[in-house]
Amino acid sequence: MTLYCTYLMNIFYSLYKQLITRHDYLIYHTLNKVTYHLKSCNVAHTFKTSRDMQLIMARKKQDNPEETRKEPDEDLNEIVDSVIGSNDKEKTVQEPTNDESIEELLSASAKMVVETCMDIRRGENVLIVCDPTTGEIGKVLHEATINKSERVLLIVMPKAKHHGEEPPAPVANLMRQQQVVLAPTKYSLTHTRAIRQALRDGARVATMPGITNEMFTHGGMAADFNKIKKRISNLGPHFRRRRIVNVKSKQGTDITFEVNWREWKLDDNGICNRPRMLTNLPAGKAFIMPREGTMNGILIIDGSWDSTLLDEKIELQIENGMVVDVKGGQIAANIRQEFGEVAKKLRSKDRESVWTIAEFGFGMNDQARMGGNVLEDEKRLGTCYFSIGDNTALGGSSAVGIHIPGVLTKPSVWLDDSQILQDGEFILEID
Repeated sequence: MTLYCTYLMNIFYSLYKQLITRHDYLIYHTLNKVTYHLKSCNVAHTFKTSRDMQLIMARKKQDNPEETRKEPDEDLNEIVDSVIGSNDKEKTVQEPTNDESIEELLSASAKMVVETCMDIRRGENVLIVCDPTTGEIGKVLHEATINKSERVLLIVMPKAKHHGEEPPAPVANLMRQQQVVLAPTKYSLTHTRAIRQALRDGARVATMPGITNEMFTHGGMAADFNKIKKRISNLGPHFRRRRIVNVKSKQGTDITFEVNWREWKLDDNGICNRPRMLTNLPAGKAFIMPREGTMNGILIIDGSWDSTLLDEKIELQIENGMVVDVKGGQIAANIRQEFGEVAKKLRSKDRESVWTIAEFGFGMNDQARMGGNVLEDEKRLGTCYFSIGDNTALGGSSAVGIHIPGVLTKPSVWLDDSQILQDGEFILEID
């Protein structure tokens, strides 16, 4: 039976509302097919649709709740496996070096996210958004979450094309109806309108762009997030009433810009337990939006760019808060091409905005490693990073739908005349 998408989504949302009170439903919405399984009646209806989306939803059964907690939903696992199976060849998971299996490590990390980082409580609506590259992490998060709440939803959406791309509209709409959103995806959803709206509607959100099984179980995710929270809090007083930031490095960075000292973000510490809170996982950074139009100088990115560990440094020339030139071999050419393609989709008056220096921050996680994935690289203690592109999540005017960071490995940083970092080492007492 063929249905138009609008009619299909009306059915979808009608059933979704029923799930709030009837947890014995299991709904699967996969590519080109929507199958509704009514577990209590053993009835299935199949509808075809042309929507290019993979959606897996699960609600916990109320019958025998203790038994359900012990045995994850086998049907759900089979569906997720079928969705992510074609991506197995792309994964490069390092085997653990101790006696623990990767499954045990994944489960332990998922439990830590659910209980320590997000503090998920019974009865909360929880949405887990993954894509085909992160389906295994989505599964273990689902398995850990159903031990805490009976209202858990797992969605596998198509992989985005770049950081900051909006999720499909049905996913964005579902985000608005949750108390908790977990987003392990290939590309970042942090700087999207969907996340901003979910936060305004009261959700607390943890995004995990570029997360891999190895990253989820080692390095920055193994840190003591309560200790990181204290470290970032101790750094806060040093920001007060200081508005001029100067960053230098032996690689050639020499850049100056202004900030509004009241706008420093100090809550990316891994503890995300109150409404409208947002964090990355692994967490650990203090960051701010540079005042638009004030940054000038030369910026040398020598650590990593996006998901690439750099062999050759990238040189960015900054004038009045905008990148005006990019040098550095092939990767510089790739940067010009990627941002140029995004600019072509914008109105002519907005195209230059893709080159806005959108964010500046310090890494504060002592367990984070420099491995070529900016999610963890930018959190490494003693580094700093700059992001280019969309700054609307921080209150700016550059709404361009792309946001990519680059990391400096051993910067020296001054706030007015007070030095914070010297060659990648904090010279303040922050522990």
